[in-house]
Amino acid sequence: MGVTVFKKGFFSSIFSGARVVVFTIAVLVVILIGISQAAEANRAEGMRLLEEAIVRAAVHSYAVHGYFPESLDYIVDTFGIHIDTTRFVVHYEVFAANILPDIRVFELR
Repeated sequence: MGVTVFKKGFFSSIFSGARVVVFTIAVLVVILIGISQAAEANRAEGMRLLEEAIVRAAVHSYAVHGYFPESLDYIVDTFGIHIDTTRFVVHYEVFAANILPDIRVFELR
């Protein structure tokens, strides 16, 4: 009973090494896509949270004083909401003292 020994040829060694490189590149691409999607979700969540905080502060002011604040500056000063002006622009438009202002947050790009 003899033992058969298989030797790898030159091209099979290159093909085996290429598979490792391709697999590594594929894993890196999947990781980079995941990081990109997480960053996008984080950005959208930051915008949503800022808008929600401003609305909550305006409603709180209405509950206490009986009218909505006339300016965004009042909300920032009174409630201590920080607006990162390098990332976001806040649209705050008052129609009437007893109607919730139009509040929108936009991202600067």
